[in-house]
Amino acid sequence: MKLDPVTLEIIGNKLGALTEEMCLTLQRTSRSLYVKETADFCCALAGPDGRFTAYPRGIGVSGFVGLDVRTAVEQAGPLEPGDVIITNDPYSSGGLATHLPDIQLIEPYFHEGEIAGYGWAFIHCSDIGGRVPSSLAPTNHEIYQEGLRIPPVKLVRAGEPSRDVAALLAANSRTPEANDGDLRAMLAALRTGRERLARVIAQHGAADVAAAHTDLVDYTADKARAALAGLRDGTYRFTDYLDDDAVSPVPVRISVSVTLDRGALHLDFTGTDPQVDAAFNIASHGRAHAWITTRVLALICTLDPAIPLNGGLIRPVTVTAPEGSVVNARPPAAVGIRHATASRVNDALGGALGLAAPEVMPAASSGLVVPVVVAENAPGGGQNVQVLEPMVGGTGAREGADGVDGRDSGISNLANNPVETVETEIGAEIVRYALRPDSGGPGRWRGGCGLELVFRILGDDCRLLARGLERMRFRPWGSAGGGPGVPAELVVNEGRDDERRYGKIDMVGLRKGDTVTLRTSGAGGYGDPWTRDAEAVLGDVRRGLVTETAAARDYGVVITTAPEGHLTLDAPATATLRRTPPAEPPHGAGPERAAWDAIHSTEAADRLIAALFELPPSARYARRASIHTAVLAELPQGFPAVPGSGAQVEAARAVLKTLTEQLESETETETAA
Repeated sequence: MKLDPVTLEIIGNKLGALTEEMCLTLQRTSRSLYVKETADFCCALAGPDGRFTAYPRGIGVSGFVGLDVRTAVEQAGPLEPGDVIITNDPYSSGGLATHLPDIQLIEPYFHEGEIAGYGWAFIHCSDIGGRVPSSLAPTNHEIYQEGLRIPPVKLVRAGEPSRDVAALLAANSRTPEANDGDLRAMLAALRTGRERLARVIAQHGAADVAAAHTDLVDYTADKARAALAGLRDGTYRFTDYLDDDAVSPVPVRISVSVTLDRGALHLDFTGTDPQVDAAFNIASHGRAHAWITTRVLALICTLDPAIPLNGGLIRPVTVTAPEGSVVNARPPAAVGIRHATASRVNDALGGALGLAAPEVMPAASSGLVVPVVVAENAPGGGQNVQVLEPMVGGTGAREGADGVDGRDSGISNLANNPVETVETEIGAEIVRYALRPDSGGPGRWRGGCGLELVFRILGDDCRLLARGLERMRFRPWGSAGGGPGVPAELVVNEGRDDERRYGKIDMVGLRKGDTVTLRTSGAGGYGDPWTRDAEAVLGDVRRGLVTETAAARDYGVVITTAPEGHLTLDAPATATLRRTPPAEPPHGAGPERAAWDAIHSTEAADRLIAALFELPPSARYARRASIHTAVLAELPQGFPAVPGSGAQVEAARAVLKTLTEQLESETETETAA
């Protein structure tokens, strides 16, 4: 460390404040609802090496602190004062962009002819072209369907905007005016950062600011190692599943082994499924990328809440992510719904780290982030494409605390949109927006409840997109004897003759008067629910979070209505009921996961996936789908929600074993040849 601690603290605080002022500038001048209300944006300051050295603590998307701008800067070529780089391509930007709607701007900040740092800003734009409004659909199978790919190029050259680039962007979007407004907001944020950095350099000198770029990252890295060193060393493994890939009924497996060694942390994703012909892939480039390390960053910041936010947070973390897996996809794989996979990576990491630190890690969160998009024809022509609400669920319970109801910052700290603003911007009426009763997993500490959103369409020829729908099959798991949360569900025109229930959707047409109901999953509970404080259960019932029926069924607590009309605890009846606990305690991950695992054991799944990775990358997805299709053919329709008989399960196991052996034999023969 070159700077004394006091000077480093002063400069670090000024650089952190600089990034927050950039964010405020962007948010207050943006055009689109998803930026100015939902806050899907961020700004940061990078050092000359491209790593983020200052990151906002209280505004914007928190999980991208581990990204760096180095690859994008190198791709854009020599830079001069006044240049601004634009990109949205996850592959050519080295993972800085994570899907095409996330537009990135980078400005080199010069001092006396030398680069003193880089300003960075990103926003999730309303539409960047592609096959569907808002650009993102789970059934896209290659990135070319997801919109305009922008490699790192100069949007501004020496202070002069590139009209050619601007025209290209406008011609490839359904919402060019909103995008242009957001680009201008980002440029304003970068200008704020440039001016504030110049002021810090004037106050402290270029040499001290340059030293701070290095020292701040080193300091955070040391603090991160110290935090991780407090956990139990060893190797811990956990697996979880995406419900399916939207183009087949086959679940997608996420496996991670966590190795802790005196403050160093290695994540090994061997055993994770190959990349899919759908939009759930993550372009991590095999690095400790934001979308596969978010849970680790949250853990470090929980263990040390005062740690400075910068790229040093991921320095103790190394990664093995097999190339061609769903967490390290090869181009041109589609990546638009990568956040759904990141949610499941988060849960798998939470499960593995929970084995190392059960007193710290919570049960699974609701495990979904669903931006509900409505696309409608605009009165003056063109289209109005807006995220009506970014729907999440609850937070998992942990030892000593219930989960948070209706909020989950596992991979996203997006704000909810005010109902009044939504109804002003979109032709829809919000009928209900509330917590979902009985959705949180039961436990000594209850899992957070999911949400319920009901809205009515006010115009004809509208389209609904709900990217990121998950946990509709496999429930968020509970810990230490806690039960799972309730699955999510999507219904159009619920209770009417034309009611339609959906799984994952691509795009659904809606007419005037149609209602859409989305209920998100609840989070997992922690601990034996029959040991939950009975007064706490009564409080849950009074607040409408748990029904009287569920209180008796899940917690052994009897609630009655007093003559005065208020709810009371029947203590004698509760004591009697709790003397006879359920014959079968709740399965931590739910009956659906138990049914799946009865066929796809850890060993069987590992063996199949290892054999698939011996195939050429282009052959893996189809072969995997054919094997699982043959296995599912032995089971009842609707499996695993509909369990199979003993004979059916044995037959499915036999098919899986036989087809895996055939695949192994084929690959061994080809290798020998």
